[in-house]
This record gives sequence, C-alpha cells and structure tokens, in this order.
Amino acid sequence: MRKETVKRKELPEFRTERTDYTVYRFSVRELLRVLAECLILTGGIDYLFYQSTAAFFFLAPLSVFWIRIRKKQYGEKRLKMLTYDFRTALNSLAVSLRAGYSVENAFLETEKDLARVIGKRSQMTREIAYLNSRIRVSVPAEELLFDFADRTGLEDISNFAAVFSSAKRMGGSMVDIIQATARTIGDKIDVEREIDTALAAQKFEQKIMSAMPCAIILYMQIASPGFLSILYGTVFGAAVMTGCLMVYAGAFALGSRIVDIQV
Repeated sequence: MRKETVKRKELPEFRTERTDYTVYRFSVRELLRVLAECLILTGGIDYLFYQSTAAFFFLAPLSVFWIRIRKKQYGEKRLKMLTYDFRTALNSLAVSLRAGYSVENAFLETEKDLARVIGKRSQMTREIAYLNSRIRVSVPAEELLFDFADRTGLEDISNFAAVFSSAKRMGGSMVDIIQATARTIGDKIDVEREIDTALAAQKFEQKIMSAMPCAIILYMQIASPGFLSILYGTVFGAAVMTGCLMVYAGAFALGSRIVDIQV
C-alpha cells in the first residue's frame, strides 16, 4: 500500500505517515552503534578463543545474527513504548468524549494533548496525526484503528479496535468502553513492571554469570600466558575452543530466555 503524507498546520515539524511496526529499521545512529558492537564482539571472541586474524574474518559474518538480535530488541522496545503511549492516548480520548466532543473532534484533541504530554515527534502522536488526516477525508475511524492494529500486531490495540467498532455500530457508551480498555492495558503494564522489578536481580545475576567464563579466560591469559598457549594456533586447540564457544553461546541463549517473561 502506498504511503501517504499530509501536511499538518498544528505540527509542521514532521509528516504523518503509515508505519509498519512489524519491520524495524535502524536509524543511522543506531546502525553505527550496532556495527561497533559487532566489531567489539567479533574482536573479543577472536581474542579469547582463537587469537587468529583468519578466525576474525571467519567470525565476521556471524555479526548478522547479532544485528538481528538487536533489531528484535529495538523493535520490542518500540512496541512496548507504543503500548504505554496508547494508554495515554485512550485516557485523553475518554476525557475529550466525556467533555462532549464528537469522536472525530476527540481524536483531534487527543493529538494536541499527546503533543504536549509525550512530545510532537513521538510515534503515538504521529499515529494520531495520521488518523486525523485520514478522518478528514472521510475514512472511518474504526477502519483506521483496525489498520493500526494490523501494523503493530498488538493484541490490546486489536481488541480496542474491535470493541470500538461494535460500540459505534450499536450505540454503546464509548466513554465507558475506552476507559475500561485503558484500565485493562494499564493493569497489564503494571503487571509487566512488577515482573521486571522482581526479576531485576536475577537478570543482573544472569549477565554476571554469562560474563564469568570470558572473564576467567581473560584472567588466565593475563596471569599465566603460557597456560592456555596450547589451545591457540593448533587445529586441536581451535576445535576445543569452538566447542567451548558453542556451549557458552547455548548457555547464554538459554539463560536469556529463562529470565525473559512475557505477559
């Protein structure tokens, strides 16, 4: 579907556009940061496990996996922030509706409120600006909400779009529905934060334990350089270190999944 842009008088600093949140694209700053991380990671693995220039170039293509991991992390962070801001938008929308605004005018007021509260350049403000630009050309609000839900893949937004559409057709209390949805999303966010707080110590311990094998190898290289010399520069040593690296990578992945609890 072709992207459409509409100039905004209220928010002239940016264009409103239709964003696919299932695909994350690095900004230039993020890309440079991730590439630097890949360089450090590859260099660190080579120094600790191989100490070979050939191994460094052999390991370089594995940076693709790290780029994918970081892209997933950035994407999840963006969706989480979008969920937080969506709750803010629903609260603002409910207040406007309770003040007597129509649905269309309530979305306009919500855009102004979000620009003040979370910033004009925030993703949620952009989405409401896009929604308002399409409402002005007679696109139904429920259709735009379903489209937003499809682009984010978030269950909360999808459920709200379905309930909003039903309420608009059957004449339900829009204010009560929006407030109930905002309350449900808020409860879910609070549970996530409680889980994050409860697991904070365990996540820190997992990071420390993950770093310990590398720290031990580094310590032995510095304290007793000759103790591990047999493992470097030979086929046998490379095979042993490759096995250790695979076990370490598997343990790191398993530990990360254990402490990653989704609500």
